[in-house]
Amino acid sequence: MDWTTEAIERLKALWAEGHSTAEIGRRMGISKNAVVGKAHRLNLSARPSPIRRDAAPRPAPVPRAPRPVPAPAPIQ
Repeated sequence: MDWTTEAIERLKALWAEGHSTAEIGRRMGISKNAVVGKAHRLNLSARPSPIRRDAAPRPAPVPRAPRPVPAPAPIQ
């Protein structure tokens, strides 16, 4: 994609409105990664991660049963 002045201004406006990179890409007809890359090169403000981590700790894993030890092969 050729980043015209108009495209850059539109990207900046959508970014300032708080749209996700995927939404900006859909509106501009480009990939999310193109938006991410250009935003990075323009030094636009960083966004918090949309991934929500649970504050609760994970449950302890259930111990597995031990594997049986195979009997040695007879010597001939």
